[in-house]
Amino acid sequence: MSVPCLVKRTVSRCFSAGSGLFRPVFCSSCKHTVTRNMSSRRQTDHLQRTSSVHRQMELFPARVSDIMNESDTVKRLRLEVPHPDFSFRAGQWVDFFIPGVDTVGGFSICSSPGLLQREGVIELAVKHTRHPPAHWIHTKCSVDSQVAVRVGGNFFFDPQPSDPVVDLLLIAGGVGINPLYSILLHAADLLRQTHGQRYTPGRTHLCYSAKNTKELLFKNTIIDICHERPDKFSCDFHVTQQSSDIEQELQPYIINGRISEEELQRYVDPEHTLCYLCGPPPMIEKVSSDLKKVGLLEDKILFEKWW
Repeated sequence: MSVPCLVKRTVSRCFSAGSGLFRPVFCSSCKHTVTRNMSSRRQTDHLQRTSSVHRQMELFPARVSDIMNESDTVKRLRLEVPHPDFSFRAGQWVDFFIPGVDTVGGFSICSSPGLLQREGVIELAVKHTRHPPAHWIHTKCSVDSQVAVRVGGNFFFDPQPSDPVVDLLLIAGGVGINPLYSILLHAADLLRQTHGQRYTPGRTHLCYSAKNTKELLFKNTIIDICHERPDKFSCDFHVTQQSSDIEQELQPYIINGRISEEELQRYVDPEHTLCYLCGPPPMIEKVSSDLKKVGLLEDKILFEKWW
């Protein structure tokens, strides 16, 4: 199951159809950080857990237009959401309503707002678990399945043209990559825009940790973005339990072991860096502590804990 990140919580339910750079309603400095449990036993309370988190009022019908295997355990869904009022900010999540399934899912959007504008679709990458919505996606969902979605979350990157330029440091653990991948894609889209008043991002660096290279989602596209604009994008992939040989094309990006304080120091400019962090609580706590040690202020470290 993929879950949102930063300060956010969880929602209510029904099945009727239906800004700013880093201005979340809650932020890490407000001490409102929320822990979202990822175990299948307790995950059924998604709506209660996020009941105090900002979300859209309207529920929007959606059609599954494609299903792809992102890894051995993760499926990526492409959803057509045709309503003109549907929108989201990079980093947000959806409440996921399935006809005939009582439990409401909560999945981070892993695509960019630009993809929705261009093609009218969003994408979700969902890990296989016993949690009913994730289990349905992996065992029963098919092309043309009808669902409904509602956007929520206070963890997002939505810069406006007048906002100050910041360098982004994106730090992901496991499926915590989902909202950060959306932010990465959004930054790339902003840099590709050639007309009109726009926000131009600074540099973006991604630190992404997983058990092994097979669990590194979106790795090929991430590398492509770094190749497209090496002056603006860079990435490091950390693997903690790699037993097989690492593919040659990945070797330049792979670091064995967890994300270190020394590595973070190379990518932190206390005056210009804004960090988005998503992963399990022990990782969040360690990385947040290390970021503060290298000079990043608490209000520039945005996160949500999950496990």
